[in-house]
Amino acid sequence: MSVVPLRSGVQTEPSSGHAQPVAMIEIDRVSQMFETSGRRSHLALSDISLTIEDGAFVSILGPSGCGKSTLLYIVGGFVTPTAGVAKVKGKAITGPGPDRGPVFQEFALFPWKNVLGNVMYGPRQQGVKRAEAEAQSRRLIEMVGLKGYESFYPKELSGGMKQRVAIARTLAYHPEVLLMDEPFGALDAQPRKRLQNDLLNIWERDRKTVLFVTHSVDEAVFLSDKVVVMTRSPGRIKEIVDIDLPRPRRRADLLLDPHYQKYVVDIEKLIDDVLEDELHP
Repeated sequence: MSVVPLRSGVQTEPSSGHAQPVAMIEIDRVSQMFETSGRRSHLALSDISLTIEDGAFVSILGPSGCGKSTLLYIVGGFVTPTAGVAKVKGKAITGPGPDRGPVFQEFALFPWKNVLGNVMYGPRQQGVKRAEAEAQSRRLIEMVGLKGYESFYPKELSGGMKQRVAIARTLAYHPEVLLMDEPFGALDAQPRKRLQNDLLNIWERDRKTVLFVTHSVDEAVFLSDKVVVMTRSPGRIKEIVDIDLPRPRRRADLLLDPHYQKYVVDIEKLIDDVLEDELHP
């Protein structure tokens, strides 16, 4: 497995004179069983093991129902695994925490708060003084391209703008990990591409660790250091693909890059194999 670049300032532990990548997320033999409404057991995830280095951008791909979102919720602390353990910075996850910031497809904004109020909510809950919280939030709003919209309410924003607010609100908590569950899945093609570019620009600034669930192979390759391809339910890891493409990334350049094209084609074939297995188990 290739070593994913770490963000500047990340500490490494010496081992025989060589610096080792720091694990931010460790998923060790995790399985998840749910009980359906008919009191039947459903195995959603089976024996998942995955290590994500600090500062890496990792996407998870797989067919519907393979447990992609369940895995994300386990890392977020919203679901307790039936077997195995998930850790952040070496500590077992026992519940949600400010070190992990979720961004979901549903924008989940407070409709009674304007853009500034939504973004300020986290810092204020953390005890940050109003003036400092407002200054910090205005910087984030500008960073996601919404300067001038501070007084707008969610009902007055487009879907892409709402998702920008949701990202800014999550960043206001200063999480070390971003957990993104198909955050752009409900958007049209152009807003989706703009937000992908925005997300990469934000990620390049401070290299937060990102775990990103998507159905789009193109999106996964464009954004990621690694793409994890999962099997049909019960979800297992079929293959982990290291994406060795230069950063910063520009879509126009990548579309002409044969390496990028090969990654997309190869991962599409992996997904096709998964779907073929689903049709002929």
